[in-house]
Amino acid sequence: MLEMERDPDSKSRIQNSNSPSSSSNNNNGNVQRSKSFAFRAPQENFTIQDFELGKIYGVGSYSKVVRAKKKDTGIVYALKIMDKKFITKENKTAYVKLERIVLDQLDHPGIVRLYFTFQDNYSLYMALESCEGGELFDQITRKGRLSEDEARFYAAEVVDALEYIHSMGLIHRDIKPENLLFTADGHIKIADFGSVKPMQDSCITVLPNAASDDKACTFVGTAAYVPPEVLNSSPATFGNDLWALGCTLYQMLSGTSPFKDASEWLIFQRIIARDLRFPDYFSEEARDLIDHLLDIDPSRRPGAGHGGYAVLKNHPFFEGVDWKNLRGETPPKLVLEPMAQSGDNDHDPGSPFNPTHIGDSSMTQNDGNVGVSSSAEATSHITRLASIDSFDSKWQQFLDPGESVVMISMVKKLQKLTSKKVQLILTNKPKLIYVDPSKLMVKGNIIWSDNSDDLSVQVTSPSHFKICTPKKVRSFEDVKQRAWQWKKAIESLQNQ
Repeated sequence: MLEMERDPDSKSRIQNSNSPSSSSNNNNGNVQRSKSFAFRAPQENFTIQDFELGKIYGVGSYSKVVRAKKKDTGIVYALKIMDKKFITKENKTAYVKLERIVLDQLDHPGIVRLYFTFQDNYSLYMALESCEGGELFDQITRKGRLSEDEARFYAAEVVDALEYIHSMGLIHRDIKPENLLFTADGHIKIADFGSVKPMQDSCITVLPNAASDDKACTFVGTAAYVPPEVLNSSPATFGNDLWALGCTLYQMLSGTSPFKDASEWLIFQRIIARDLRFPDYFSEEARDLIDHLLDIDPSRRPGAGHGGYAVLKNHPFFEGVDWKNLRGETPPKLVLEPMAQSGDNDHDPGSPFNPTHIGDSSMTQNDGNVGVSSSAEATSHITRLASIDSFDSKWQQFLDPGESVVMISMVKKLQKLTSKKVQLILTNKPKLIYVDPSKLMVKGNIIWSDNSDDLSVQVTSPSHFKICTPKKVRSFEDVKQRAWQWKKAIESLQNQ
């Protein structure tokens, strides 16, 4: 079973099987490797029962991040819970260890801090700084788009943190609004270092059994923010993050990503062709900065070429920014998440987040003090449903010309004694089908109706939901716990 390094003194003393002087010509060649390493964030002997678990902040392929309050101290963390079995099966061990080691060594007010780790037989846990202000993505969603003053402030804080990350010899490789989090007072922090890449001469010490992909050109990240050179299998550079910054700034000012389209394949075609269109209301300064950040040549992007970050920070768009006192400035006011409507009783507020998939099998739920993921929280994520990075071009064959995907997910279709994986697809037609992913055949077409008496969704847990029609009730399980999102997506199309 996968184990994180244990030591009573919170130190890792792992023997380096490779010679310290060995090197290669690839981008890992000069990464510092150490025979022993003292962790700043210790590995503790805590258990999951030591925490009260609240709402789910986010879900990944092998992890989820949950709001967790330590019972004895009352301190709130963002607890990243990672499935050991999946990590081992999918050969992600080195990635997880690298993320842990990198977070341990980074020290900047614009980067989420790692406080401690622990584990049990089933899961690894990272206790991260809880950013109570939520994601930049949600602020864009709630406001429609940001003012230029707001975008300037947030972009400056991202630039400040990116400059530090790059100075440490790291590429983040997944900069996007979902990974830019707000503190309670509204300052930005960069999160999610699961795709991080140490470059040549990195200041980060990497243990021999913790490394990212051998080739820096390996595809990682999210489709809408991936630079063209990565699609062309060129090695990763600091310019990759600056391209993603340009996409993020565009999204802040417009409300949508610059290369948005109906499928991953179509997005990639737009990126490669640099099919970039600016709204009329963009200022000349904003347009110019984004245009340069989205340069096809990564070495010409401000911050990556000659002059380094001074060129980026001196751009006219950032005129008036006090770079030395960014964190001391008063940030723009956050728009809070709307409260659930009092008449909305679809969700039982007494149903806590069910943590039976994590921790030891003997674990029991606490006394009802666990927070819940409310229907309002699900609603706030409705615009994230078209998760383009999960849409493979092979599903395009099931769409009519001009038809686009609203939501898509690999789910389990549940029957009395068995279950089968299917790809559930909701389109703007509207159309609701499920497809056999191995045979690429439509296995069911759920008859659409705008009338809730003829088509409705019942959520029984964050993972389980039923799609009901007069003649049939179909039960599904979404392991990424998007049951409420499926309900809201279908109801939104019914009410449009």
